[in-house]
Amino acid sequence: MNVPALVQSSLGDEDVAAHVPLKGEDAVFVTPTRTLVYTADGLLSDETVDEFPHDAEGIKVSEGRRKSKITLDYGLDGEESFSVPSGKLDDVLHPIIAGVLNAADVTQPGETVKRTYQFSELTLVVTSDRVVKHVGAAIWGPDYEEIDYDSVTGIDIEEGNVSSQLVLETTARTQRIKAPNEQFRDVRETVENAVYAFHNAANADEFERMNVNEDAGTATKEVSFESGVEPIDTSGVGEDDEAATNKPEANTEVRAETGRGAGSAASATQEPAERPDVDDDEFASSGFQTAATQVEPPVDPEELNAELADLEDTIEELADVLAEQRELAERQREALDAQQTVIEAQRDRLAALRDLVDEE
Repeated sequence: MNVPALVQSSLGDEDVAAHVPLKGEDAVFVTPTRTLVYTADGLLSDETVDEFPHDAEGIKVSEGRRKSKITLDYGLDGEESFSVPSGKLDDVLHPIIAGVLNAADVTQPGETVKRTYQFSELTLVVTSDRVVKHVGAAIWGPDYEEIDYDSVTGIDIEEGNVSSQLVLETTARTQRIKAPNEQFRDVRETVENAVYAFHNAANADEFERMNVNEDAGTATKEVSFESGVEPIDTSGVGEDDEAATNKPEANTEVRAETGRGAGSAASATQEPAERPDVDDDEFASSGFQTAATQVEPPVDPEELNAELADLEDTIEELADVLAEQRELAERQREALDAQQTVIEAQRDRLAALRDLVDEE
């Protein structure tokens, strides 16, 4: 790696963590605390080095066909931007995102950023210790979500026709990562390998066995003989055995109540002739869930927003394609009109030549 003297003087005691060549001798040099954009001598510009500290609150990107602009948001201090060739955007963004996440204490010392992905308004950053998710127009901002590998207990896949989801079971709740099918395998393997490496598991089978053992140990520790059910009051039992014998319906009621308290199947042997009136609202507020609620989980607003964002992007892409096709059709129409004009002129010239020949 060739470090220009002007860049070397700007580095001070820092080392270069990443170097991305741009056009000609231009390049981007990334250190742990800042990004240095080097512009070589040219016909219209002098040799310069621009510095962009990593203590930013957000990262934004504006992509173009030839050039793309990266903007670092410094909050009250404003924004600073620089441009790179669009073909180099991903190479430049990866170390910058790593530096900004480190400066924001999202990642810890010794934690490495393995891959970064961009899917419409979803940004994924896969590190050696966690997955960082950010949804929004910006590439990264303070409203991010992270999934620590130490909480992951299982990995599953939900396949779709256009996009698929990587399902991470954690000790807190189920997390889903949605990606287009074209890049889903890359995302899945990157996340899986990072999780297995974090847990010192050689493969998926070993990781599954580790979590089965952990679950079994946890279940053993949580065994308790306290069911939480109030004991049946038996203080009156035996006072009048004969009366109890002559009233079998009372024994049936006690058995049914006992079945409900202890979870036995006795209550299933006898059903009431008529369903009592039940207030559905009161039943719902009691803490029980209906079968529909149990079978059909509530929709995650984040997933719904991501799907809506994907749909909006698809519509925008279709609109752009339609506009390009219309523009191309206009150009073709103009070209046809021009060719028609040329043909008419050639016809007129041919007719004039014929008249000249006839006169001779």
